[in-house]
Amino acid sequence: MNKIKSLFVILLALGALLTAGAAHARYAAIMIDAENGNVLHEIDATHPWYPASLTKVMTLYMTFEALSTGRIGLHDTMTASYHASRQPQSKLGLRAGETLTVEEAILAVITRSANDAAVVLGEHLGGSEEGFATQMTAKAHQLGMYSSRFMNATGLPNNFQVTTPRDLAVLAWKIMKNFPNYYPYFSSHGFFFKGRELRGINKFTARYPGAEGMKTGFTCGSGFNLMSSAMQNGKRLIGVVMGGMTSAERYQLMMNMMDAGFSNRYGDGSYRNISTMTASSGGEPPYQLDCGNRGGIQVASAAGDSNDRQPTYHRPAAQHHRAHKRASSASGYHRLAAGHTRTSKKALGKRGAKHSVTVAKNKRGGVTRVAKRATRTNTKSAKSSVARKTGKKRSKST
Repeated sequence: MNKIKSLFVILLALGALLTAGAAHARYAAIMIDAENGNVLHEIDATHPWYPASLTKVMTLYMTFEALSTGRIGLHDTMTASYHASRQPQSKLGLRAGETLTVEEAILAVITRSANDAAVVLGEHLGGSEEGFATQMTAKAHQLGMYSSRFMNATGLPNNFQVTTPRDLAVLAWKIMKNFPNYYPYFSSHGFFFKGRELRGINKFTARYPGAEGMKTGFTCGSGFNLMSSAMQNGKRLIGVVMGGMTSAERYQLMMNMMDAGFSNRYGDGSYRNISTMTASSGGEPPYQLDCGNRGGIQVASAAGDSNDRQPTYHRPAAQHHRAHKRASSASGYHRLAAGHTRTSKKALGKRGAKHSVTVAKNKRGGVTRVAKRATRTNTKSAKSSVARKTGKKRSKST
């Protein structure tokens, strides 16, 4: 009988652990009042999580601090290293030796989640990305983000790179308070780079009433993350959602949370402040989606933050593979835009067409002209095809 009781107790303990793990693995969130830091709502806000591209908000904090102290200027020119040029999507497509200004890099990180631009900033400020990550962690701890550790400037997956929703809400709050002159950059919907317009990918910033911006994030380990801020009727709220199973879910969770906050359904949060919330008790971050590489330093989805057709919860691995093929086949500034590329098929004349026009089909069904290129190869192949057909006819006639 004693053995049966002991076995029963062990099974209960295991069940409790599994239930706790499942609760953490769903998603985590927090909402605070930006006026005073009061916590209006939270779900596992101190549980460790992979930050994905929300890491770039810390990179931007470091950049804003350097700007405010005069170490760098908005129009300073930076040069992309070979390391920066080798970053996976999402990115601008910078080549080694190519230059951009500090302001262009800021806008690229905010609107396009550009990994190469984030690395250029990190190397410019810290000498190397590794050295910059060490500085990021030290600064995070100074700000009270005690559960955060950064390993790179981008948020590309690394098992040692962790944070919590609570820490990221602190980061957003500190940016608002410490850098009011630079905070408005987060509301940008796009920017021009090298003569081309690049549109933003943050749907919350584009669609929610009173949205002031912030940042999206995605890796297979983190799931779909979102930091957002908005103001309505003089009330400003900060929200963080981590671990959405789809892109649409993270936006819906954030909008629902914002709606509840602005309608005072959460109360005023006067009983708890983000500054006095206990730090993370440790533990491993959940691995949200069944894709990528779970061991060691993970492999990020090449689709990056800009692709809403990333792995879904029910068949993530297969769709991740298709997303990876779509993204890896695209390069350059124009292919960062949403949609697929195709080449228009114009009938070749007797002398052969000199050019074909590559167009991008956007989500609304419109078509944008993006590039022209010579198609002498196409002309030659067309002539060869005609010759082969002519040869077949001759052989039949003989």
